[in-house]
Parts: sequence; C-alpha cells; structure tokens
Amino acid sequence: MPVRPSQDALTVRRLRLGVGVLGIALPFLLIAGEAVRAGRLVLLDSISAYYHTGVRDVLVGSMCAIGVFLLCYRYARIDDVLSTIAGALSILVALLPAATAGADATDRLIGRLHQVFAAALFLLLAAFCFLFARSGPSRPRLAAEKPGRDPLYRGCGVVILVAVGLALASNALPAATRDAVRPLLWCEIVAVLAFGVAWLAKGQAIVRDAVGVVDPTAVPAARVPTEGRPVP
Repeated sequence: MPVRPSQDALTVRRLRLGVGVLGIALPFLLIAGEAVRAGRLVLLDSISAYYHTGVRDVLVGSMCAIGVFLLCYRYARIDDVLSTIAGALSILVALLPAATAGADATDRLIGRLHQVFAAALFLLLAAFCFLFARSGPSRPRLAAEKPGRDPLYRGCGVVILVAVGLALASNALPAATRDAVRPLLWCEIVAVLAFGVAWLAKGQAIVRDAVGVVDPTAVPAARVPTEGRPVP
C-alpha cells in the first residue's frame, strides 16, 4: 500500500535543504553585509576574519545553526559519526575566533585551534561528498536519485581537497600578493560552494524519495524505509 511520509519526516528533510542553502549563502551574506555596513566592498583574508567585523553575529549564528543540525543528523552509522564530528567542529570554529594582528599569547593559541578545527571541518566536508557516492546494505541508493550523480559527488569532494591544498600553499605567497588576491578567502568560498552543490543534490533526492517521486530514468533500487502512514 502506498505510504505517505509524516509531516515531521518531510520537515527534517526540507530543513536539510535549508541548511545547505544557508551554507552556500553564508560567504556572500558576510561580504554583502560588511559592504553595506562599511559603505564599500571589503574583502578580508578569510571567511573567519569576518568574526571581527559588524557581521560577527551572522557568522557565529549560521555556523552554530549548521553545527546543531549536523549533530542531530541521522542516516547510516558512518554518516552519523562524521556528521557528529563535523557539527562539533562547526560550533568550535564559530566560538573560537581567528587571531588578529597583535593578539596576545592566549588569542594566538585560540587562533591556532580555530585553524586546526576549520581545516578538519573542510576535510570532513570532502569526506561527506565521497560518502554520498557510496551505497551498500546500510545506505541503499535512493529510488528517486538520478543516475550519474556519483561523479558529481566525487568531483565536489576533489574540488574541496584541491581548495584546501591551495589554501595551505598560499601561505608561501608574499604578503603583498595575499593582501591583494585574498587566496584563502576564495579557496574557502570554492570549497563551501562545492560542498553545497553535493549536499543539495543529495538532499533533493532524499526529499523526492520521501514523497515517493521517482525519476523515470533512475535505476530501480532498494528503498530506504520511510516513517509514515498508509494513504487512505
């Protein structure tokens, strides 16, 4: 008998999409918000640097919201473990700010922790992208998922890893070049966008699967049991 998912199930799945949109929009919200506040376009060294501007609350609030969702996210066991770690890292990145010039020893230590947690978070986001392309008994492929998306997920993971590598390599550039180009900021934006694309693509399949919409070109696969009630 056809099954209609509960409203709670649909709400969680759509909240997943909302968090993905928030993650993608965050860098642009910070840049635009600070530009409005300052009356001119201001590109800082990194996304984290906006903590020390008038849009700090936007940064902290968004990162904490994303972190709480990741902590509560449940799917297969490996997804649960990675999302719990990623959620904790997201909150730590938000609450432990990057150090500024002239910071004392304590602030420099906090800034180092911020860098470590941020790098670990980006690596976990890349791992998520590769995980999206995997299927097995504990995480069967969704019936509503379009075929051929695995290369998209893997490609997004590769983009994130390349962006992280380039961000680290940019430290070797002269200070004047870094100030002019802001390579770390652009690498972070690219990594966030890549993850957002993979997250939203997977989320779209989950929502469609929840409401029983199956892509006609999709390869038949085992359905994930969905909480719901019989349709009268």
